[in-house]
Amino acid sequence: MAAYLIARITVTDPERYEDYKKLSPAAIEAFGGRFLCRGGEVTTLEGEEESSRIVLLEFPDKESAVKFYHSEQYAEARKIRQQASTGQFIVLNAPE
Repeated sequence: MAAYLIARITVTDPERYEDYKKLSPAAIEAFGGRFLCRGGEVTTLEGEEESSRIVLLEFPDKESAVKFYHSEQYAEARKIRQQASTGQFIVLNAPE
């Protein structure tokens, strides 16, 4: 069953964050993941205005998403992201 990783990111160092954007795709692909949405314009329809960068990834299953996040392939990119931004990563399973 597919799983989705949602990242809400506030970029604090845009120049350094560009390094992260170059490194992360290979690690995502290594675990069967793919970008569904990577940044772009956000329109808030209800509630407090969303100002975070939103990234939506699809993985074959929850296990693949969690393994990606904790993998050696993603470690360097994750370190750079944590230096260049703050945020939240959430994994959810698609309903059956």
